Amino acid sequence: MANNENPRSVVPAPAPVPDQGRPGKRASGPEGPERKCILTGEHDARGNLIRLALAPDGTILPDLRAKAPGRGAWIGVDRAALETAIAKGKLKGALARSFKTGDIAIPADLPERIEEGLRRIALDRLGLEMRAGSVLTGSDKISEAARRGRLELLLHAADAAEDGNRKLDQSLRVGLDAEGSDMRGVVIPADRTILSMALGRDNVVHIGVTVPASAARVADALGRWCGFMGRSDSASALRNNSAGSIGAQN
Repeated sequence: MANNENPRSVVPAPAPVPDQGRPGKRASGPEGPERKCILTGEHDARGNLIRLALAPDGTILPDLRAKAPGRGAWIGVDRAALETAIAKGKLKGALARSFKTGDIAIPADLPERIEEGLRRIALDRLGLEMRAGSVLTGSDKISEAARRGRLELLLHAADAAEDGNRKLDQSLRVGLDAEGSDMRGVVIPADRTILSMALGRDNVVHIGVTVPASAARVADALGRWCGFMGRSDSASALRNNSAGSIGAQN
């Protein structure tokens, strides 16, 4: 991994939400009610987990938007861990206990389906925010917004030049009065060709999001994708951003 693909979060992580309500009931955090990963036994917010649904024919399908009817099972592991769990039969056993049936078929390409689905959701989200007028492209426009403290989220394409990243990262620090820190944008797992297609623009190498709510939505979608791919540093930085705008936090 290149140096510019190991970003630090630009805002502190949100503090844990204490348990409230009746005994045994876990509190809902800022990302919604918590669910338990059937593979690790750990609890996390729904937005950080992936829901698996059982089709009528017994096939396990990813329900990435968590909207499919019926009972679901949740996993909170990355692709490599999921592939291991499938190979060792651990996932099938966990699903059988969760759905209380052994009539389960796990597609061989389940990990691939999940990653492609998360990728599509993330790129679609960027496109939606672009059409809503919340996204800037072009180094000059992004740099100007960043220096004025109007940038909520800064993203770099996977094939962006380090020099270009450094210049925009510096503009971000200037605008947030954070010169001397290592605050920087986040390198995402999509090159300029993919980003250009997603946003309907030519040669998209850097992306700036200027609206807090838009930045939160983009960070959430990209964070889920990066996390499943095993890019924990990028996922952590993006998820911390989704807790609030970087401008407001500074």
